[in-house]
Amino acid sequence: MSATRNLADLAQCFEADRRHLRSVAFGLLGSVADADDAVQSAWLKASRSDFDAVHNLTGWFTTITAHEAFDQLRVRKRRAEQPLEDLDRLAPALSVPADEDALLADSVNRALLVVRDRLSPAQRVAFVLHDVFAVPFETIASLLDRSPAAAKTLASRARGRLHEGAPAEPRRAAGHLEIVEAFLAASRGGDIATLLELLAPDVVRRVDRALVPGDVPTELRGAGAVAEETRQFTQRARAGVVLLIDGVPGIVIAPRGRAQVLLEIGIGADHRIHSIDITGDADRLHRAILALPDGASQEHRSLIGYQGERT
Repeated sequence: MSATRNLADLAQCFEADRRHLRSVAFGLLGSVADADDAVQSAWLKASRSDFDAVHNLTGWFTTITAHEAFDQLRVRKRRAEQPLEDLDRLAPALSVPADEDALLADSVNRALLVVRDRLSPAQRVAFVLHDVFAVPFETIASLLDRSPAAAKTLASRARGRLHEGAPAEPRRAAGHLEIVEAFLAASRGGDIATLLELLAPDVVRRVDRALVPGDVPTELRGAGAVAEETRQFTQRARAGVVLLIDGVPGIVIAPRGRAQVLLEIGIGADHRIHSIDITGDADRLHRAILALPDGASQEHRSLIGYQGERT
């Protein structure tokens, strides 16, 4: 078989695996554009390599793609890369993820994507490759230049980070979680009737001055006023995910999986929302412990990926 034919066969196999490879890259990077860059770089590297002795091409492609994504993560961390969207102002024209990003984010669970963004690059690679795509730790260890035991430790620490700061009162938190989820759903749909049911009559909404135009008050009171304002920000809500913020259910505005604004929601004994505090302060974002609600971590298994043997 000629070298040209061999390369053509490799290209055909790569194209057959492209959707999977794109999912791997997106799971690590949280951006369609970055994922496509990683997959393209992986193809260039694979096409220039000696592939005659490779028996498991899918596994080989997966490893190369993950390595390219890992390099991107390390560069991102070194540069202290800012989020892709600029949320200086929460205006109706607020940027939200592209439709394709949103669809992919749903497949891996948006909440998980946000929390994963806070892991170190090595933790993120170990967790995503093993727990989502079932890549063996021996392969991950080689990619990260660590021992298999170290790779296991990285994945374990990542799992612990997902549930860091669990609420002291799980039952109460579960009830509050339902209210916050209902509030986010109503916000996305501009559902005034439901918003009025969820908001206490004397609810107060506070927001950082830097996040809103000058003609928007930093403090707003009353269910009617807050509900009406919320309806104006349906695009903002589409970029929101429900997470535990320091152990309390809240909403994180996170275009493409990167936390940029926190909505801390206070719920009273009447099971209504009494306060909504919105902040994009960098220090607060850095200090906030974001974690998955109970059960949410299982959503990552919905992603179709590498089906290698678990170890």
